[in-house]
Amino acid sequence: MLQRIHNSLPPSAQGLLGVPKGNIELWANLLIITWAVAFMLWQGTGFAVIVATVFAIWAILAVSLNLVIGFTGLLSVGHIGFFGIGAYAVAILTSDPAYEQLRTESIPTFGWPFFAALPISMLAAGLVAIVVGIVFNRFRDDIYVLVSFGFAIIAFNVFLNLRAVTRGAFGIHEIAKPAIGGWVFDGEVEFLLLCLVFLALVMLLTWAIVTSSFGRVLTAIREDEQAIEVFGYRATHYKLAVWVISAMLAGLAGGLFSSWATFIDPNSFILLESILLVAIVILGGLATIWGSLLGAMSFVLLEEGMRFLPFVPSEYTGQARQVVLGILLVLLMLFRPQGLVGRYRL
Repeated sequence: MLQRIHNSLPPSAQGLLGVPKGNIELWANLLIITWAVAFMLWQGTGFAVIVATVFAIWAILAVSLNLVIGFTGLLSVGHIGFFGIGAYAVAILTSDPAYEQLRTESIPTFGWPFFAALPISMLAAGLVAIVVGIVFNRFRDDIYVLVSFGFAIIAFNVFLNLRAVTRGAFGIHEIAKPAIGGWVFDGEVEFLLLCLVFLALVMLLTWAIVTSSFGRVLTAIREDEQAIEVFGYRATHYKLAVWVISAMLAGLAGGLFSSWATFIDPNSFILLESILLVAIVILGGLATIWGSLLGAMSFVLLEEGMRFLPFVPSEYTGQARQVVLGILLVLLMLFRPQGLVGRYRL
């Protein structure tokens, strides 16, 4: 049935959704979705809402990175830096001044509402991306990966050591919840609905990008950058543009994350998180929005589900997650290098 629905869609929608076209993709979808439903029913409604919120935030982040890795072919491992910029921008602008004045490590406070701070967080991530992207455009292939690796390390050290702005290892507390008039999104269900709305908007924007002439140029850059320049397209301009768009979407995810958690510190934006994000995109599949959602869902289920395995001691749960994810990636590279529902190989 999924195949018939897929065939009835226009080619642009087929490329967007990446609906399974073979038995492997179909079984992967059914397995993960069934796993998700069973896990939610097992743990109860309250826990399911929390897991769904984490999924929505990571899905926004994965979709944004897939624009760069999947559709343009630029392997970046520094995306977590933009996620952190968005999170810190919202945290600094919305944290409670009365609370921060009681801290020994005081920082500038503004007391802005969330919906005023969120666009600023996206703009901040975009401005940093412009500066970084101009430098990154000088590099290709393996060197590009290394310099993006360096950006992730630099971003973490800025978050940790710029204590006058970020409070360093102490983190920022009392980050404001979203509010419209007198309605505050302080409940888990309300915040989940807000995250799902933003996820839908991000998916719609990404669909508009990848199905446009701009998106077709991005795909051509992935296939052969030199060939596309022969036809008069400035590949560096297109790469910089999609880099900035992707960074702004990551800043959006960061702003949502900081408001949901109401506390952030540099440990939320370490290099390992960036590598996990790349793994999510590869796991789900390159150049497909549905693959990003599937990868994010798999990661969140793995992240939360392993806490309930009786044979894994709680102090080793984090390491066990990394081992399992690493094994999954090795198996994918051996038997299915394009990911679960991907269109291209890494």
